[in-house]
This record gives sequence, structure tokens and C-alpha cells, in this order.
Amino acid sequence: MRAVSFTLNGTPTTVTADERRLLLWVLRDDLGLTGTKYGCGMSMCGSCTVVVGREAVRSCATTLKSVEGKSVTTIEGLAQGSKLHPLQQAFADHAAYQCGYCTPGMIMGTYALLLNRPNAGAADVVREMEGHICRCGAHVRIVDAVEAAAAGMKGRAQ
Repeated sequence: MRAVSFTLNGTPTTVTADERRLLLWVLRDDLGLTGTKYGCGMSMCGSCTVVVGREAVRSCATTLKSVEGKSVTTIEGLAQGSKLHPLQQAFADHAAYQCGYCTPGMIMGTYALLLNRPNAGAADVVREMEGHICRCGAHVRIVDAVEAAAAGMKGRAQ
């Protein structure tokens, strides 16, 4: 066990743990951030997606050591106080969820997409969503929500 430091949702954070521990469990169990969901545990479903730097990563396959010195953003880090991030608000406004279990991972995946490609179109969103498994069937509303959020995020600090 050793101390591993990184920035979590804008706040310097140090966790003392086995550096091989998976980020998913550090976030959920050690830090109490349960918005990041356990899905398949094999980096296939996208439920555990967080953003490291500007890249969407699967936290179930990311070690604590690999985020040392980096910035990690979870679904909890997007809102500013009680004001939802435009992606979160758009998902709510467009009912882009049903059960909601996979929604945090989808939002984080599309957040990284829009950080890197602010002018992403529907085809880009569909490509990003291919890596996220949702059994509820809200796919059209998800694309609508991301496109609406992208329009609202242009020219705004992410």
C-alpha cells in the first residue's frame, strides 16, 4: 500500500491503497462516489466510464497507479453546486434514460467526446455510444440530448 495522489473532480486527492486496486472500487468504496457504476467488470459495457484528462476510460480496467498525477472526473464532478452540467440537463430534458443505470457512463463518454470534438455530430455520438450497453432502448433520445448539450456547451468552459 502507498499514497497515490491525483485530482478528483477538481480537488487534490490522496488515497492510500494498493496501487493495483481498480479505480472503480477506489471511487465507490474508498471515496463514496457511487455514480460510477459496476457493470460487466470487463471493460465492455461502459457503465464505469470516467474521464481521465480528456479521455473516457473504463474505471473497472484502470488501476489507481495509472491515474497518479492526473485529473479524474466522475459524474459527480460535472454539476456546479445544484446546477447540472449541460449534458446532465439535456439527458433529463430529453428523457435520454429509462432505468438510468448506464446513464452516468454514457454522460461521461459523451463529455469526453465533446471536450475533444465540440462540433461532434450525430454520427460521432452514435460511434461513442457503440461502446455503451443500454438495454432500455433510449438511443434516439440519447443522441438528441448530446446534440442539444453540444450546442449549449459551445463557447462555455467545460
